[in-house]
Amino acid sequence: MNANGFSSLEADYIRKHHRHQRNENQCSSALAKHIKAPVHLVWSLVRRFDQPQKYKPFVSRCVVQGNLEIGSLRQVDVKSGLPATTSTERLEILDDEHHILSIRIVGGDHRLRNYSSIISIHPEVRDGRPETLVIESFVVDVPEGNTNDETCYFVEALIKCNLKSLADVSERLAVQDRTKPIDHM
Repeated sequence: MNANGFSSLEADYIRKHHRHQRNENQCSSALAKHIKAPVHLVWSLVRRFDQPQKYKPFVSRCVVQGNLEIGSLRQVDVKSGLPATTSTERLEILDDEHHILSIRIVGGDHRLRNYSSIISIHPEVRDGRPETLVIESFVVDVPEGNTNDETCYFVEALIKCNLKSLADVSERLAVQDRTKPIDHM
């Protein structure tokens, strides 16, 4: 483990796939989650830019404008309890070969300005079983009146919740032997 708590393999993936242009007054972080489900099943959930509510518990509804391609926009309605009700997000990267998805928030009624995230999915084998390493990183402006630590803590808490939910959904499907990609759930 390095100083950030990542294994050398996780750190290599972060260096390779999670490059963010960080400006002054921005915070950035990366989180990793090991999921006991095959990579194709996990990716089939993550890649659905049009259906983040399949595993993101704070999303109540999502409407995509246009086709599912780079530059597509989605309007996300957020469940009550968060300091937001909507978010407009643009698809920046959708790489099915390398299992990488990146989004940028371009609008909404929240304080996450200049927010960009990258999520990468990596196959693993543990105890002879196929598993998945998921890494999500972000960069975001630190809002006026907040500290760098407060902002990172808030975003990390949301991401941890999403990654836990992704693990729960993926592992439940894997146990049910739903190992084919999830396209029409």
